Amino acid sequence: MSRRLRAFKRWMNSQNIEYAKNIEIIDKGINNGISIKANADLKQGDIVAKIPKNACLTIKTTACSEMIQDAGLAGSLGLAVALMYEKSIGECSLWAGYLQLLPERECGVPLVWTLDEVDQFLTGTELHKAVKDDKSLVYEDWKENILPLIASGPLELDPMAFGAEQYFAAKSLVSSRSFEIDDYHGFGMVPLADLFNHKTGAENVHFTSVSSPLSNTDNDSDAEDNEYINNHHYESTEHLSTCKNGSPAALGGKNISESNDIELSSNSEEDSDHLEMIIVKDVKAGDEVFNTYGSMGNAALLHRYGFTELDNPFDIINIELNMVLEWSSSLFSSRYSRARLSMWRRIGYCGCVSQNSEYFEISSDGEPQYELLILLYIIFLTDEVYDKLNQTVPSTGNLDKDVGILLLHKNTKRIPLEIPDMAKNYLLTDNVCGALVSLADIRESFYRLNSLRDDIQSLSSCCVRDRKLYHSMVLRVKERKILNNLRAYASSRSHKYKKRAVLRKNRR
Repeated sequence: MSRRLRAFKRWMNSQNIEYAKNIEIIDKGINNGISIKANADLKQGDIVAKIPKNACLTIKTTACSEMIQDAGLAGSLGLAVALMYEKSIGECSLWAGYLQLLPERECGVPLVWTLDEVDQFLTGTELHKAVKDDKSLVYEDWKENILPLIASGPLELDPMAFGAEQYFAAKSLVSSRSFEIDDYHGFGMVPLADLFNHKTGAENVHFTSVSSPLSNTDNDSDAEDNEYINNHHYESTEHLSTCKNGSPAALGGKNISESNDIELSSNSEEDSDHLEMIIVKDVKAGDEVFNTYGSMGNAALLHRYGFTELDNPFDIINIELNMVLEWSSSLFSSRYSRARLSMWRRIGYCGCVSQNSEYFEISSDGEPQYELLILLYIIFLTDEVYDKLNQTVPSTGNLDKDVGILLLHKNTKRIPLEIPDMAKNYLLTDNVCGALVSLADIRESFYRLNSLRDDIQSLSSCCVRDRKLYHSMVLRVKERKILNNLRAYASSRSHKYKKRAVLRKNRR
């Protein structure tokens, strides 16, 4: 057993953190991290750990809690300040035994990469712009909120421990390791719970937030739930999305896997000062006990946690609305494209929205977002049909409209919007399918000159220990494969459309 692990276990004992003998904490070294293994078969319902809430590092439990509250800091910003402060006081910190186990920063998280590294590894990917924006916003957070505390705060803060670099490092740890505890504590660092590694679709540790008796809020609202995903909260500089798969520009929305194996929750109403880790799916002896952060694509995983997965079924790639408009304007006029976009909005549609960006998701199998298909279809409407539609749809829009009105020149049957699978059969015309291929080609051009084959070869020869290169290459290759899948999707649907047209003609 390593020295740092022995120190951590002594600290857990001092804080009354209990864990079962049938799980083992494995220290693989500073470069390889820590994992949790089952020493015996774990059955559903087994309690494997019990963690007092006051052993969690939060803005309520930290020694600088009063300073944080007086400064009006909260969320990940406040927690990052708490983490920096506790680290700055060394052995005097109540969490010294825990903090010595943590890395200085989560090196795989692009937030702490240099700008040169961001350009080198992420150009063309979903993360390139998002990470640059993050770095700028996080620096502004530091300048506006942390710098004044150093200059004139109530505590004599060490400038060397509260610099911009230290703040970025703390943010990377908070981003990748914090959990929601309850309404009173908010988010915090939860010792032991943050040591379980992630594996998509194989969750062994699940964190359930519960209300503390000290909370000022009686009930959690759905709106608050929508601000969190997979038991963690996102960077304060990030905004929520209306989409579902956790794209990097839209890291929001709760999305907990149904294959949980361990649950972390309060023991009971009478014992809400503790969190319990409970097995909710059997684990065999010798197997690693996993957590999962939900149904997240590789861009979201790398953005927040610093790693990717080769076989991630939740991967997506985005097609930005601006790119669609530029493509449309290259075929038609800008005025024409804006008018068709306006009609699309009047009918009641929009893309995914995050920060100042609007975009459409393409799933891992290449299927485009339904809203994109409708927009492309409207772009290709004949003037006659468009004018008829323009006269029919009120300027204020109507969410109850159906796509049948778009299809009057083809079919008198009205196809309701609430049945997208049926509507797609009509929306995927040759023009729309050709547009999808063109958009895939434009998006592909973002990846410099290397071909996908070159990238696959580079990935196969890349060492996993070179984390920045390896995980950025996984992201890049997976994104480009999705673009290939989009082309294949469009080509196959176009062929089916032609086949349907021939069959209809033969029936006549």
